[in-house]
Amino acid sequence: MGMNGEVRTRFAPSPTGFMHLGGLRTALYNYLFARKMGGKFILRIEDTDQERYVEGATEVIYDTLRGCGMQWDEGPDVGGPVGPYIQSERKDMYLPYAKQLVKTGHAYYCFCTECELRQRREAAEKRGEVFKYDKHCLSLTPEEVQAKLDAGTPYVIRQNAPTEGTTSYHDLVYGDMTFPNDTLDDMVLIKADGMPTYNFANVIDDHLMGITHVMRGAEYLSSTPKYNLLYEAFGWEVPQYVHLPSVMRDSHHKLSKRDGDAYYSDYVEKGYLTEALINYLALVGWNPGDDREFFTMDELVDVFDVARLNKAPGIFDVDKLTWFNAEYIRRMDFDRYLAMVTPWFDRVLAGKGIDYTRLAQLMQERTEVFNRVPDMVAFLGKLPEYDVDLYTHKKMKTNPEVATTALELCLPVLENIPEDAWSEANLHDRLMEKIQESGMKNGQVLWPLRIAISGQASTPGGAMEIAYLLGKDETLRRIREGMKLLESAREA
Repeated sequence: MGMNGEVRTRFAPSPTGFMHLGGLRTALYNYLFARKMGGKFILRIEDTDQERYVEGATEVIYDTLRGCGMQWDEGPDVGGPVGPYIQSERKDMYLPYAKQLVKTGHAYYCFCTECELRQRREAAEKRGEVFKYDKHCLSLTPEEVQAKLDAGTPYVIRQNAPTEGTTSYHDLVYGDMTFPNDTLDDMVLIKADGMPTYNFANVIDDHLMGITHVMRGAEYLSSTPKYNLLYEAFGWEVPQYVHLPSVMRDSHHKLSKRDGDAYYSDYVEKGYLTEALINYLALVGWNPGDDREFFTMDELVDVFDVARLNKAPGIFDVDKLTWFNAEYIRRMDFDRYLAMVTPWFDRVLAGKGIDYTRLAQLMQERTEVFNRVPDMVAFLGKLPEYDVDLYTHKKMKTNPEVATTALELCLPVLENIPEDAWSEANLHDRLMEKIQESGMKNGQVLWPLRIAISGQASTPGGAMEIAYLLGKDETLRRIREGMKLLESAREA
């Protein structure tokens, strides 16, 4: 265990501009485990790969984690006892450790140029072999090495990995893992620019930060032996490993950055709720052991158990996420729903004088994802073109002839309701009274009325609600247009 026996986990993203869902889930499991065990959750920014660095990307990481309700105990902005928590600010720390390994024979200076390595790689490929560094520079004498260093020859420092035997470790998800050492590469620890590689910095930082449980993606299962050889070379305690199943779109495909389904921000922009996303993401690769599906973050902390992580890849099913999202929206406080849906209404209804509160009441049950809202309410802003066939509905016993009668019945009733009495209750009472008088069935009148004023078969709310939302002038204008459409269909 770490300092005084407490569990310490870390999330160590690279600031590349976006938060991948796989990375977000890794953060979530690290957070849940640390909270469950009463330990510390540490945020470390791994920015040693300067070519991939994106301006402002660190803020994206902060905003995403905070927005999801994961607060870190130690990190770049909150500080802590083992900082700095940004790798590039630690860059002078790593070389002395690499030199220590050179002294003990666990690492060596390598002066091979890119060009030489490329030639050997191509030669290996021609022979049909997988290229790994051939320990060429390990044979240099200490004098030859010193001469090259004195001459200022560019170098990297490589790990001296064993070529025989096996390396084993225990993983809390995948069990006992054993790898033949002849598959290990002499990986670069310090690059030619003096910066550590991701692999080396990772080990040094995890040790110096007292990380007790390294929870990360399953793609690191096969690199872990190289890390463990470094821990052993330093005589350091090896952390516990928890490798997490990958997050896939289906059994054959990763989440695709191109299709807009890989990043947290993709879902937020589409109008998914963060809490629905976190709830669902927790269940992609882990299960609580019973049928419960809905969890707040605190409830997830309560039930989280590493033993229930799956080995198989977790399938991220957007339809299932959408189902969760619709449930969360339905259970949402109405005022919060109204505030969230307003900008989506505005896209198609801004300046139309529509009663958003009433529209939101009609829409909350029907909203699955916010970005689908504009299409569902656009008809209120502008009557869509529609086909006269919509007036025919078997179950409602209506067709164009019946519809013509129905609209002729409704028009004078609605004309006679004063503007200041244009309420759903009045619309309902006057229309129902007229329908009963006429001896027609409700559906025979209300279906054609709804088609005329909405131009579509499926709408939030019925004829009365839509007429109320549109207001008197627009309702009458649309009914008259409907009557013209029916007339020209008859003439044709």
